[in-house]
Amino acid sequence: MTLEKDKDDRRGADRFPIEREVRYKILSRKTTEGENGTGLTVNMSSNGVLFTTDRYLLPGRRLEVSISWPAQLNSKVALKLVARGRVVRSEEGQAAIEIHQYEFRTQATPQAPPQATQGSTAVQ
Repeated sequence: MTLEKDKDDRRGADRFPIEREVRYKILSRKTTEGENGTGLTVNMSSNGVLFTTDRYLLPGRRLEVSISWPAQLNSKVALKLVARGRVVRSEEGQAAIEIHQYEFRTQATPQAPPQATQGSTAVQ
């Protein structure tokens, strides 16, 4: 994995190219329809996240992002990174947030469909 940083970059932290599923929620005092979205991370650092988005996110807006994390707790439990911050830039199809606070949480695992027990028959 190579770091993305050039000599003209003024960012304080190295960015790591990583593609993970991201869900975001616009944080505001008003709750309205369409305040959530999904995308993929493009790169991340300890200070921020650049991710794809299906809509334009207004710079200055507060967001909470939830990112599926590649490592597991005790090699068994899926994790997600939940971070809050402000949109610092947005363009068609991408947005970047500056992280103000973050935490790791356990991630629910998808439920397996119920399996038929031995000896049972399906009714058609």
